[in-house]
Amino acid sequence: MAWKQNIIEDFKQLVSFDSISFHERKTADWLLARLKSMGFSVEEDQAGAYYGGDTGNIFAVLDGELEGELEGDPVIFCAHMDVVDPGSGKKSVLEKDGTIHSAGDTVLGADDISGILEILYGVQLVLDSGKPHKKIEILFTIGEELYVKGSDVFDYSKVTAKQAYVLDLSGAVGTAARRAPSIISVRAEIKGKAAHAGFEPENGIHAIFAAANAVSRLCMGHVDEETTFNIGTIQGGTVTNIVPDCCVLTGEIRSYDHGKALETVCMTERIFTEEAQKINATAEVTSQIHLTAYETPLESKSVTDFQKACEILGFSGELTGTFGGSDNNSFAKNGIEGLVLSNGMYNAHSTREYTTVDDLYKGAELIGQLILL
Repeated sequence: MAWKQNIIEDFKQLVSFDSISFHERKTADWLLARLKSMGFSVEEDQAGAYYGGDTGNIFAVLDGELEGELEGDPVIFCAHMDVVDPGSGKKSVLEKDGTIHSAGDTVLGADDISGILEILYGVQLVLDSGKPHKKIEILFTIGEELYVKGSDVFDYSKVTAKQAYVLDLSGAVGTAARRAPSIISVRAEIKGKAAHAGFEPENGIHAIFAAANAVSRLCMGHVDEETTFNIGTIQGGTVTNIVPDCCVLTGEIRSYDHGKALETVCMTERIFTEEAQKINATAEVTSQIHLTAYETPLESKSVTDFQKACEILGFSGELTGTFGGSDNNSFAKNGIEGLVLSNGMYNAHSTREYTTVDDLYKGAELIGQLILL
């Protein structure tokens, strides 16, 4: 069972690499060498150059060994190479109970190093078993933490699989999310008129006043059971004795229903425009769609194979939804049905992030079983 010690050592090594979004070079070089040593044909695209980074997406293919009716459908596995801040100078600490956490001043990077290694070791378990397998494709992406930037520009004509598994979900191995939301950012800029607040306030047009009235009319938090809305930043004014002539607000909309997300954008624009017009100010509301909602059907092969693999291994096989985005949004947009698998990361995006040795083992076993179905 040497692989169980090896996966721990590889985890420690990958954690030690600085791999902030668009600067994933060390991780990518390690992966390129490992994939080639496993027999994959490997290529790196130009996504890094597109974004001004130093690394591209890595796409790897291992041809299947099955023939005829037994050939099976190709499968693609995906995880991302970047980590969030504070993610430089990471150090892992392995406790006696199998918990792995950071030294406390950075994230650990289990998001998504756990996913990367569970894919690699899952494939290796199949290769070591000597059992014939179907065609395997792997995509390791850049810039996922910045609204899936890497997978958004990947060339999906290279992918033959119609069945995807993205390892990027918090929680114990054996759970998978089959739906995720649209995520849209909004920006509202109110323009008024500056005037001295002590001598002639009546000659000014108070941009913050209009913005505040607009915000008071917006439904924050849960708009409904499928949709959330939040205004997260507000900036306006220059000094205390000048009527502010500008106020800029930014926010985010998430919804399992893309149509509802767009309706919330329209509502936001209408309310800001109305409140600005009441005091002869102007309002400009812009938005950007980062991710589009999807829901993978229960009858899809990715779902049925996942549940079958979990049954064989004695895992829960629970299906859920996530209100976060992942590279699976990009797969879905390109006609590839998939699931986001829990890969045993906990408290992600914080210095309290951790994983467990047991989750790493189970994640690899699950990937191996999915390949053999």
